[in-house]
Amino acid sequence: MYLQRTTLGPVDLAFTDRFGGVSGVPFDELNLARDGADDPLARAENHRRLMADFAPDDVLVDLEQVHGADVVTAPAAGFPRSPAADGVATGEAGVTLLVRAADCVPVLLADPAAGLVAAAHSGRPGLAAGVVPRTVERLRELGATDLTAWIGPYVCGSCYEVPPELQAQVAAVVPEAVATTSWGTPSLDIGAGVRAQLEQAGVKVVDLAVCTRTSVDLYSYRRDGARAGRHAGLIRVRP
Repeated sequence: MYLQRTTLGPVDLAFTDRFGGVSGVPFDELNLARDGADDPLARAENHRRLMADFAPDDVLVDLEQVHGADVVTAPAAGFPRSPAADGVATGEAGVTLLVRAADCVPVLLADPAAGLVAAAHSGRPGLAAGVVPRTVERLRELGATDLTAWIGPYVCGSCYEVPPELQAQVAAVVPEAVATTSWGTPSLDIGAGVRAQLEQAGVKVVDLAVCTRTSVDLYSYRRDGARAGRHAGLIRVRP
């Protein structure tokens, strides 16, 4: 169920793998996608199992991820419906924040002493738009002073081939993301770009990344296309 699970003071966080759910082929097993061709009942059961293990009494807050840079603040009761955004922060205990990915970078952030946490989804558009720096800004607006960020699994620079023109567009904003594939063509390392953004913002970084395209334990849209499910990053402050 978990690629990595960590506790830091009152903060619990995890990145999931694809095991421990009920989805059938080709989404087997723990597909946490919001939609898609997988059985909706299976997806609902996967979410139920995850929350029953991670935080059974929490309110779950997720997002309608749109590859943008909007960041929302979650109240104690959550939202009536998932907001269209790619970053979410909260100072409320008992609220689990969840972001999904299948090659993009899931980022979890916390100031445990302040009881503040956030989650962000940064793909190529979100990297260029600055969703992670905006999430850091939101946490600091809420009172965070000592932030740590965890970078989860994403498609690595050796595997994420892009046209030269697209690479140049991102490089103009985040030059640290420029990379080359293992076969010698232009690529992007979006995780390296996110790390650079975090470090420039004065955030301590813990890198837990695994390449999604080369790991069969994880979902990858680059590898599997529409047959890919979604794994997740999730974070909470314990009540």
